[in-house]
Amino acid sequence: MQSTQQSTTPLKRLALHSTTTCSSQATAYGKCIVAIYTDVRKDSCKQEFEKFGQCLRQAMKRNW
Repeated sequence: MQSTQQSTTPLKRLALHSTTTCSSQATAYGKCIVAIYTDVRKDSCKQEFEKFGQCLRQAMKRNW
C-alpha cells in the first residue's frame, strides 16, 4: 500500500504548494494582475510570475 505522500497526485501537490508554501508569491502575482486587469499586456507582471513559478518549482522539487 502506498503512503499518503506517494499517492498524492502532482496536481494536488501543485495546488497545495500554490496555496501554502508559495502563498506570498501567489498573492504578489495576483495583486499585480488585479491592478492592471483592464489593460493586461504581455510581460506586465513577468517579475511576479517568475518568482511564483520559481517558488513552485522549488517546492515541487522538479525543474520543468
